[in-house]
Amino acid sequence: MPARTVLTGATLLLATALATAFTTPAAPAHAATLGAVDAAVRSGVPGVTVTVRDRRGTWSATAGAGDLRTGRSRSADDRYRIGSLTKTFVATVLLQLEAEGRLSLDDTVDTWLPGLVDGHGNDGRRITLRQLLSHTSGVHSYTADQDFRARYFTEDGFREHRYDTLTPRRLVALAMRHAPDFAPGTSWRYSNTNYVLAGLVIERATGHSYATEITRRVIDPLRLTATSVPGAAVTLPRPSSRAYSKLGDPAGAPYDVTELDPSLAAASGAMISDSADMDRFYAALLGGRLLPARQLAEMETTVEVEEDPDVRYGLGLMDRRLSCGVHVWTHTGDIQGSTSVAAATPDGRHTLAANFNGDWAGGTDAVLEAEYCGD
Repeated sequence: MPARTVLTGATLLLATALATAFTTPAAPAHAATLGAVDAAVRSGVPGVTVTVRDRRGTWSATAGAGDLRTGRSRSADDRYRIGSLTKTFVATVLLQLEAEGRLSLDDTVDTWLPGLVDGHGNDGRRITLRQLLSHTSGVHSYTADQDFRARYFTEDGFREHRYDTLTPRRLVALAMRHAPDFAPGTSWRYSNTNYVLAGLVIERATGHSYATEITRRVIDPLRLTATSVPGAAVTLPRPSSRAYSKLGDPAGAPYDVTELDPSLAAASGAMISDSADMDRFYAALLGGRLLPARQLAEMETTVEVEEDPDVRYGLGLMDRRLSCGVHVWTHTGDIQGSTSVAAATPDGRHTLAANFNGDWAGGTDAVLEAEYCGD
């Protein structure tokens, strides 16, 4: 079992020194982005990797350490757990199935998963697939369940349960312990249960797992060679960095959480990728290469996010208005030890993907603002 990694003064100095040592190429046009990456490391993020594609070409930068024990730097080619960026892939597949006439987003959950969403006021007969994808279903997020949080988001629980394999139906059952957060279609709240259910609908509609359908419909056609749906595999493919968390103790030392069974996230956040692949995916999606115009318009039809007036939520995509007025389509992704973001302009021609290999410090918002507003 990996021990805690203590970020000593010497290690912190090394991590900070590495922040500007591995940028390729040095591009004045992205100076603000590099500054935001350096600032994230200074704020306590172990390491950062970022890749941008725009009309000038591809630019990558790394900052800080990929391994706090050895001081090894992060790499632009690092594979990492993308967390909820998985949701954009899942929504894309469901919209492709709609375009093929195999389902409708106005179908109820109960049409495809009879009796699964039931109890404590939950009723799958009243919830549509569209409401799952837009987080307007009202279904409680299983990741907010206190037993789940104690098992996977505290140090003692994580030590004991990090290698647990959980089925999607078990995750849904955790959510069914709770009453809905609101009546379907009447409000908005982010719920990971929505996308676990969406993954199960893909399986029911196609006869294949959501992993198989994402692979054959998105990963293989776009040649996303660093992208995978790992199932219950607990390790990261190489090249990769270590991943760190404080597991609910802000004053604690970083804990190596690189190895874990990602079935705890399922279709809500289990995937692995790298920054170049995420740029390619977002460019293809927003550029109209993965969905017909009608389905892309559905994906980009948004609802209000009460917690943030600058963000509206579509179907697996966030519509974000930055401080300078620039509009990007984006999503963030968090899983133990990993914080990620991907974004693209509406035409898909200017993309960014970044990852922090720590989940307690810094914010990806500053990186977005720097790239799209800072130069």
